Amino acid sequence: MQTPFERCPWCGDDPLYQRYHDQEWGVPVHDDRRHFEFLTLEGAQAGLSWLTILRKREGYRAAFAGFDPERVARFGEQDQARLLADPGIVRNRLKVAAAITNARAFLKVAEEFGSFDAYLWRFTQGRSLQNHIRSMAEVPATSPISDQMSKDLKARGFKFVGSTICYAKMQAIGMVNDHLVSCFRHAELSRAVAPGP
Repeated sequence: MQTPFERCPWCGDDPLYQRYHDQEWGVPVHDDRRHFEFLTLEGAQAGLSWLTILRKREGYRAAFAGFDPERVARFGEQDQARLLADPGIVRNRLKVAAAITNARAFLKVAEEFGSFDAYLWRFTQGRSLQNHIRSMAEVPATSPISDQMSKDLKARGFKFVGSTICYAKMQAIGMVNDHLVSCFRHAELSRAVAPGP
C-alpha cells in the first residue's frame, strides 16, 4: 500500500536530493530560462551523478549569468578562462565550451519557433507522457522521442545532447512522468499536468 511519503528510491536520504525529487523532478516546465538551465546542467552531468550537479547548482547559476542564454551566448575566451578556474562548477573544458555553444544554438531555435519551449514540447505534442513504472529496473535510459530530439538538437549545433541526456531532461522538465507508481509524486503529477504551450 502506498504511503504519503513513499518516494522513488533514487533520491535516497539526502535532503537536497529529496527536495529536488519532491518539488521539481517531473514538473512540466514552460519557461525558456529554466529550459536553458536544465540543458546546461544535464550536459554537465554526463559521467557524473545528478547529486553532484545539484550541489553545484548555485555555483552554475552564478557562473552562467543566472542561466540567461543571451548573456551566456556572448561569453568569450576570458569568460571561458574564468569558468575553468571556478570551483563552483564542473571544470571540464568541453562542457564549458558546450554550454556557450548551446546558448547560441538555443537563441536561434527560440527565434525560429517563437520560444525554445515551443520547439521542445513539439516532441510530445505538448503533452506530459504518463508512464506507469513499478521498479527502478523498468526506468528507461532513452526512448524513441529522446533519440529524435537528440538527432535534431545535434543537427542544430547543440553539444552534449545524446539521447540519454535528452531523456534525463525530458524526465526533469515533466515531458515524461517517470516517478514510480508507488511514489506519492506519480499520482500528484498525473492529476496536475500543466497545460502545454
